Amino acid sequence: MLTSDASSFQAVEPTTAMVLGGEPIGERFLFWNFVSSSRKRLTEAAEDWQAGRMKLPEADHDEFIPLPSTDTSPPPIS
Repeated sequence: MLTSDASSFQAVEPTTAMVLGGEPIGERFLFWNFVSSSRKRLTEAAEDWQAGRMKLPEADHDEFIPLPSTDTSPPPIS
């Protein structure tokens, strides 16, 4: 879908900016720091995170941030 809409912005100091666009990729789901096109994958990612199965960045691996409380868990898989 191409449009002729134009956007602009003005930086108030030296800035590096990135513009990203393209065709829509379909429905996306969000839970905490995870984004996926599959609710099942969100649940798997949350389980992997909680179990420590995700590799953390080399320079930022000393602090573990737990998942939010269970009342904000991933949406149920239908």
